[in-house]
Amino acid sequence: MKPKEIGAFEAKTRLSELLDRVDKGEVYVITKRGRPVAELRPATRRARLQFGCDAGRITIREDFEAAIPDFEDYTT
Repeated sequence: MKPKEIGAFEAKTRLSELLDRVDKGEVYVITKRGRPVAELRPATRRARLQFGCDAGRITIREDFEAAIPDFEDYTT
């Protein structure tokens, strides 16, 4: 789908309507004095993270809970 051009003043005036159209997949190039300055397009949807998606990528060392040497200097 080819982007539609719209002037900055008109885009500001009709922003709510444009957002509804963008939500349905339309794309607009916003111009200022005939020069393209921005695009108004649907946001990319982020995939939801699933529990366990990093399984096997993270390891916890056996000495995880061991005391850190010389850490007492920072706790007072």
